[in-house]
Amino acid sequence: MIERMNGEQITFSTRREAYDTVDKQRRYAQILKILNHPMTAKEIAVEMYKRGYTDNDDRNNAAPRLTEMAQQGTVDTIGKTRCSYTGKTVTVYQRRA
Repeated sequence: MIERMNGEQITFSTRREAYDTVDKQRRYAQILKILNHPMTAKEIAVEMYKRGYTDNDDRNNAAPRLTEMAQQGTVDTIGKTRCSYTGKTVTVYQRRA
């Protein structure tokens, strides 16, 4: 059995509860509506907020779904760029043709 630190099991369960509340199919559809040209997760999240899909522009509204969509073959990662919001190097996504 894997040893866990105090409180670690709670964080795993709360993370799982949050994950289970997301309507992934709806979020995938929203992302595909937005992703008409190459974009970063933050750019997508900002557009999701502008369109009223989310209540903030946090990149975590898009990034986990983009990872899943890339694994499913719905979107492709096509390179890296410097994020205009954070200045960090980030992944660029596009819809798969």
